[in-house]
Amino acid sequence: MATVKDTVLEYVRTEIASERRITYDTGLISLGFVNSLEMVAVKSYLEKHYGIRIPDEMATREAFDSVDSITRLLGKLGVR
Repeated sequence: MATVKDTVLEYVRTEIASERRITYDTGLISLGFVNSLEMVAVKSYLEKHYGIRIPDEMATREAFDSVDSITRLLGKLGVR
């Protein structure tokens, strides 16, 4: 069974940044690999996949800048 971190990484690698070498700590937004529309796509995927709602105030550039930070955000919302 895939971990939350691996699930997020796989989605970003296949659906968002397939041409880039992405790791858990890659700065997705800060390095320009993910733009604001793609960030919304990641947010929508996570909400659907995990059956949660990510409040807009928590969906910040910092929270979505790496797989590690996304995983921490999901942990705050009870996703393990």
